[in-house]
Amino acid sequence: MAWIDAALTSARPQAMAALLRYFRNLDTAEEAFQEACLRALQRWPQNGPPRDPAAWLILVGRNFALDETRHLSKQVPLPPDELISDLEDTETQVAERLDSSHYRDDVLRLLFICCHPDLPATQQIALALRVVSGLSVKEIARAFLVSESAMEQRITRAKRRIASANVPFETPGAVERAERLAAVAAMIYLLFNEGYSASGGTEHVRVPLCEEAIRLARLLLRLFQGEPEILGLTALLLLQHARAAARVDAEGAIVLLDNQDRSLWNRELIAEGLALVDKALRHRRPGPYQVQAAIAAVHAHAARPEDTDWSEIEQLYAVLEALQPSPVVTLNRAVAVSKVQGPAAALAMIEPLAQPLAGYFHFFGVQGALLMQLGRAEDARVAFHQAIALANTAAEAAHIRMHLDRLVKDSEANNSAAAVLPTSSTRA
Repeated sequence: MAWIDAALTSARPQAMAALLRYFRNLDTAEEAFQEACLRALQRWPQNGPPRDPAAWLILVGRNFALDETRHLSKQVPLPPDELISDLEDTETQVAERLDSSHYRDDVLRLLFICCHPDLPATQQIALALRVVSGLSVKEIARAFLVSESAMEQRITRAKRRIASANVPFETPGAVERAERLAAVAAMIYLLFNEGYSASGGTEHVRVPLCEEAIRLARLLLRLFQGEPEILGLTALLLLQHARAAARVDAEGAIVLLDNQDRSLWNRELIAEGLALVDKALRHRRPGPYQVQAAIAAVHAHAARPEDTDWSEIEQLYAVLEALQPSPVVTLNRAVAVSKVQGPAAALAMIEPLAQPLAGYFHFFGVQGALLMQLGRAEDARVAFHQAIALANTAAEAAHIRMHLDRLVKDSEANNSAAAVLPTSSTRA
């Protein structure tokens, strides 16, 4: 059933966007999509996947919602959908039957709608992640480093405000698009991050989410071809995703950058990303996405781990820290500092981050690794156990356990060596 889950996840953005355009109501669109998913779970195991899962879900969801609407209006209900639509082999024509619009472009339209200026920025992005991408409240809360209850309230308030304000579900004009651009870019960035490093579930990397984020970024770039931050955002996603095949091994274990088989990196994506980075930087209007893309470009240029220019990366993180102060940015800069100045300097740098990143898995993973490099095994063990408790996926937990196993082996080896050392009386 894993293939069905992957197909439904991948199809959700297009299906939800089209259903919301039809019914102009978030709850109705979500209910229609959920019903379509239930019917897919019933039919696809026997019939196999449709040629176009998104179109199938749109058609079935729309039929269900129309049926429900007519029931509520006390009109004659629609017959069962198997009588009003041939769902066995018609998916290739469904998109044309829906209307004259290309339904795949509905997603970008929906992003701009969710990022309506009547909503606070945090509500805009949270709502877009929930409605468009189907991320759980828990996953979105982790992305924002807030509690689930706080994020649930944020999303609920956003829905209520959209409903009460009668926000039009229409494509915004050029001026409105420009005003909402930053929020839409941030949503695409967070969507990619959820795919790049999943905040839950059994998979550490959710490739369909990464690919959808890249598709949306490219669409956005068509609208804003001269905007350096959109160039930088697209470049960043391409360069990061280029390493996807090397980031997890055949057993599903995480492979860190220094240990990755670089022959598996996608050179076409890297070439495209590097070209966009160069184009963005020529505008001489630096922004956070461009700086992050420049960091990814330094990694992409290194043929071997030892060729990586960590000094340049540390300097770029310093620029990013000035542009966009954040404890997570400082944590990433500390990793670069550890490569240039050593683990002690990096450890001192992250000490003030203990409180703001108390619930952040990567903080304790980095802290444990630095302590281990400094030979502080017991302190490293404490940090690694905390990281495991905060792990978002099984792969993250397994990666930290690997470090713990290494600590145990080193400790046993040291104890064995101590056991055969001569005592002071013997030496005397």
